[in-house]
Amino acid sequence: MSDAHSISVVIPVYRGAQTLPQMIRELSLLTRATVTPQDNLFSVSEIVLVFDNGGDESDTVMRQLEDGNPFVRTVWLSKNFGQHAATLAGIASSSGDWVVTLDEDGQQDPTEIGTLLDIAMAQQAQVVYGKPTNPPPHGALRNAASRTAKRLVNNLFVASNAEDFNSFRLILGSVARSVAAYSGSGAYLDVALGWVAGRYATAPVTLRAETRKSGYSLRGLMSHFWRLVLSSGTRGLRLVSFIGILFAVLGIIAIIWIVVLKLTTGISAEGWASTTIVILITSGATLFSLGVIAEYIGVSVNMAMGKPAYVIMSDPANGPLGYRKRVKV
Repeated sequence: MSDAHSISVVIPVYRGAQTLPQMIRELSLLTRATVTPQDNLFSVSEIVLVFDNGGDESDTVMRQLEDGNPFVRTVWLSKNFGQHAATLAGIASSSGDWVVTLDEDGQQDPTEIGTLLDIAMAQQAQVVYGKPTNPPPHGALRNAASRTAKRLVNNLFVASNAEDFNSFRLILGSVARSVAAYSGSGAYLDVALGWVAGRYATAPVTLRAETRKSGYSLRGLMSHFWRLVLSSGTRGLRLVSFIGILFAVLGIIAIIWIVVLKLTTGISAEGWASTTIVILITSGATLFSLGVIAEYIGVSVNMAMGKPAYVIMSDPANGPLGYRKRVKV
């Protein structure tokens, strides 16, 4: 067993009371020595469940799973920090040669962990993403919006592998824990991995049907996308500069057009409507640019003030918050 890969599975838990037991049953089959299709030997050495204060009975289920399975460990966060922060907290608490991140809803098949490991070994990749061969089990509008957002970020901001980003990942343990240790508040996990990982790859996987409704609202998805943009570096600020240059060029073109019109036809370009339109467009571009700059400043201020990405605490049921009221005799 000395040549077997030990794998830590990290599952951020928001509302997984209904889905977690089945996930643990499936993963428990991999805690024994398992041979991949390409003859790599591995075993799941631990399953780290991270409680992200979702509001259902997940905490009770997590305690039961930990009590009944020696390979299950729970990590408790002080408040809801979001999926990426919860994943980072779980990674920081892991110890395996590799770290696999999985969603709690059961869409991702744990038996495909071996496929990710085979790709990592064959291509000597430090990060391997599970690339779905079938459409995600969401609505057509959400799937289209997700593809468009990833392409936009890939081409305008990150310019790397943003289209492959998803929550089913195999990460070299040392790389994963380094990212968890040094990522600041608001960092997007996949962008942070790109800062330190030498090589990444993808492996074909098949998504299963949803067993519960997604926990992401439209607002949550937009926040998710914006965090990705802000984490990708200063290209957003370069976009602001580009907008300024664009409107300067449009202004020069407008001036030339007015001069040519006056010289060739004698007609002067007049009218409050055109002036109002120009003011609205330029002021809108200015406010948008200021908003982008303010977002970057906000991220920097949070980090300068020491805002943590996450805070791990002990199980609240075992501390003062878990004390029962005394019964008067």
